[in-house]
Amino acid sequence: MSSKNMSVKNKNISELKEVCAQIREKILAVVSQNGGHLSSTLGATELIVAMHKVFDSKNDPFIFDVSHQAYAHKLLTGRWDEFETLRQFNGICGYTKPTESEHDYFVAGHSSTSISLGVGAAKAIALKGQEGTRVPVVMIGDGSMTAGMVYEALNELGDRKYPMVIILNDNEMSIAKPIGAMSRMLSSAMASPFYQRFKKSTESFVDNFGEGAHYIAKRMEEGLKLITPGIMFEEMGINYIGPVDGHNLEQLIDILETAKKMDRPVIIHAQTTKGKGYEIAEGQEEKWHGVGPFDLSDGSSAKKSSAKSATQIYTESLLKLCEENEKIVGATAAMPSGTGLSPLIEKYPNRFWDVAIAEQHAVTSMAALAKEGFKPFCTIYSTFLQRAYDQVIHDTCLMDLPVVFALDRGGIVGEDGETHQGAFDISYLRAIPNMTLFAPRDELSFHHAMEFASKYEHPCSLRYPRGAFISTTLIDSTPFELGKSQLLQEGEGNILFIGYGNGVGRAFETAELLDTSVTILDLRFVKPLDAEMLRRLAQEHKKWFVFSDSAKMGGVGSAIGEFLADEQITDVHLTSFEYADAFITHGNTKHVEKSLGIAPEDLASKVRESL
Repeated sequence: MSSKNMSVKNKNISELKEVCAQIREKILAVVSQNGGHLSSTLGATELIVAMHKVFDSKNDPFIFDVSHQAYAHKLLTGRWDEFETLRQFNGICGYTKPTESEHDYFVAGHSSTSISLGVGAAKAIALKGQEGTRVPVVMIGDGSMTAGMVYEALNELGDRKYPMVIILNDNEMSIAKPIGAMSRMLSSAMASPFYQRFKKSTESFVDNFGEGAHYIAKRMEEGLKLITPGIMFEEMGINYIGPVDGHNLEQLIDILETAKKMDRPVIIHAQTTKGKGYEIAEGQEEKWHGVGPFDLSDGSSAKKSSAKSATQIYTESLLKLCEENEKIVGATAAMPSGTGLSPLIEKYPNRFWDVAIAEQHAVTSMAALAKEGFKPFCTIYSTFLQRAYDQVIHDTCLMDLPVVFALDRGGIVGEDGETHQGAFDISYLRAIPNMTLFAPRDELSFHHAMEFASKYEHPCSLRYPRGAFISTTLIDSTPFELGKSQLLQEGEGNILFIGYGNGVGRAFETAELLDTSVTILDLRFVKPLDAEMLRRLAQEHKKWFVFSDSAKMGGVGSAIGEFLADEQITDVHLTSFEYADAFITHGNTKHVEKSLGIAPEDLASKVRESL
């Protein structure tokens, strides 16, 4: 099947089923080679095909929450051949991206934003006088429905009644068979054009008979809905249809056609099976959500690096600390496996919690635990803590509460790209009063950092990379002391390399490519800085180079530049090798680093030029 004949508008049900089969085959072939999101996108195939059959993605805003389930959408919109490059450097993005295709309405990568976007699009459509010609179509998963932003949007939508079709892709919940069968029967009836016409006629009829008639009609309707899970949505003023079979194309198309004509907000609750079409991945196993390359025949993964990941080290260290200190507790926001908290939740179910996709709640609830004398480790990806910035400031730092923010995926994350790069945490946390920032460089220093964090009595954040540290434990790590660095190597020349976190390993790699001797400092703390050490080194070294996997603006180089200015040290030349002021693309980490000019050979060349 080529990109040219992917239109589904004129295809019958039999042909559409064949399209679904070909889409699944394509997704499996590419994801098994490149890695990517698998189970959710396989499960959403029929939903997306039905969306394209009924609506026009060039005209109607197609808004995918998170959008990792939108691979079928990409394949239906002219990217069939190019799909081979999924998540590769300069290839197709794993998420929707308007610069990639006019069919992609919005950038998405974080969850629970879709209904707010839909409300905004609906307002714009109304202001432009385009009602009846355009309608936002939103697809959101049941997991994303755990975030408060969704209900803020639904609250306004139910009040203002903008036409919108929301497809709730439910691949987690289950309904008991007897009730489920009755519910499906009623939902099919409620979705029919006859029922919708009858409902409108009834509303007009009872208008003439006063409050009593309204009350009786409402109670009858509510009686029917008691055996469906849509009461909450209906009470918010949003029509509910469901649950429906999310793999029944004929039924989905009929329901979407009806919803399109309803001229009001409607939620279609579709139940789907994760991994549909690939038996090995079907079901609720978390490991099939996002995968690396694997063998299609048996589902076995490609051999991984034997190097221990920073996340594994974090888990091991936290488990050890929990044995020593029963006051240690923790939370993660729907990422127990990714953040390494699964073993903690399993061993200490009353002390560690997965609070679902609710970073704001995670932070504030941990702040209250700190107020009560516990020691919380709030474990969240760097990119996702951005969603709880106000809670970090207002609910944690303002109260000077000893919450530890353990930020996984600090730095470049590779194939997930712009929305997931952990570039900004140093910049956005450094400005907050009472916040302390530090980072380990390798396994041993990570254990020392964790010991320091467990005893520190103020808010603090430690960051660590995805995968393994660049640096191995070649130089002994000393215990962490507040605001103290560690001098790792003293050179004879004028050059000082300042590494922070994983940047220490990059500093060593760069130094090995130079013919000249350099001094290497593990900064350890970017807030507070080791002023005494920096003053001493400023007397002996006049060329300073900063290595840190973070944004340059507001980052480690900025902190050191501010220090030099405050100290009126004017004879030191400072160069930062942090990320420039731009969002970072997706792709293999080595390729991305090369494109940014921060591969060791590129940095060594820049050092030589500066000399």
